[in-house]
Amino acid sequence: MNTFATHTAGQHRFRTGLWLLGLFALLGVVAWALCAGDYPLTVHQALNALLHKGDPTAIAVVNDLRLPRLLGALLVGAALAGAGAAYQMLFRNPLVSPDILGVSTGAGLGAVLGIFLNLPQAGVQGFAFAGGLLTVAGVVLCARGVKRGDPLLSLVLIGLVMASLTGAVTALLKVLADPYNQLPAMTFWLLGSLANANMNQLLWILPAVVLGVIGLTLRRWGLNALAWGEDEARALGLPVARIRLEVIVYSTLISSAVVSAVGVVGWVGLIIPHAARLLVGPNFPRLFPVSLLLGALFLALVDTASRAFTAFEVPLGVITALLGGPVFLALLMRRGGVSA
Repeated sequence: MNTFATHTAGQHRFRTGLWLLGLFALLGVVAWALCAGDYPLTVHQALNALLHKGDPTAIAVVNDLRLPRLLGALLVGAALAGAGAAYQMLFRNPLVSPDILGVSTGAGLGAVLGIFLNLPQAGVQGFAFAGGLLTVAGVVLCARGVKRGDPLLSLVLIGLVMASLTGAVTALLKVLADPYNQLPAMTFWLLGSLANANMNQLLWILPAVVLGVIGLTLRRWGLNALAWGEDEARALGLPVARIRLEVIVYSTLISSAVVSAVGVVGWVGLIIPHAARLLVGPNFPRLFPVSLLLGALFLALVDTASRAFTAFEVPLGVITALLGGPVFLALLMRRGGVSA
């Protein structure tokens, strides 16, 4: 009994220390993001600028450029990592990411269509949001028509088909687009970037992200039970089909909202939940908040480094892909393979 109590106390201290370390790291990244750039500032100058004191140029740089971009990175990183953790738990597969059901390609098609129709930025963002939601809705409806076989496998296969179809239509629109005005805008959007992040844009997607995160938090124990298998969850009296649908809806809401705002940013929802599991294990009530924190920290760090160490704007999706591939391979080699 004493050994068990000692082990439990040690785990509690470890988790507390982990959270404190993560929060301190997040504060450090926030300070760096506000100070670093072509117009360098000290921490004191950045704090004064946040309070609208001191140099007018510093105030404009911090509040109009760096703060919205930082908040966007924190929000998008946390959202994608949280959605990825939920999907990996739902599908019981660590290779699953938030775009497994075609939300990213659907949102990409919506954005490309909006640019093709010469819509303003708000219209493009609205089309992208609707495209992601409609694509996943189509996947779910088609999967319900499949009466035999594993329902999760049906979702994945239909998601792959839908992603291929939306990707093909996106390619067709790029071929038909104006090569001097529309095509560069389409390409840049599909690569993902926080360069144009602003407060209005973030406020527009914030309700969807918050609603999705709250929904997944409320379903955390149900997801834990599903990880043991659907038969076991039914034996506990849980509404398996309802939980599955709710998790898909909440995760899609989160993913579609952030993709509509900043474009396609891959790998965050795939590798961050892996890192979180290495730290706290597969228990979803612990895994989910740690994934949110690590996702916010990771994307803020990557975005700040990209503009602090490069002379030109590198699309965020390119950087996360360059980092995500090697990191994922390293995780696989360390674990000796893939396990749920």
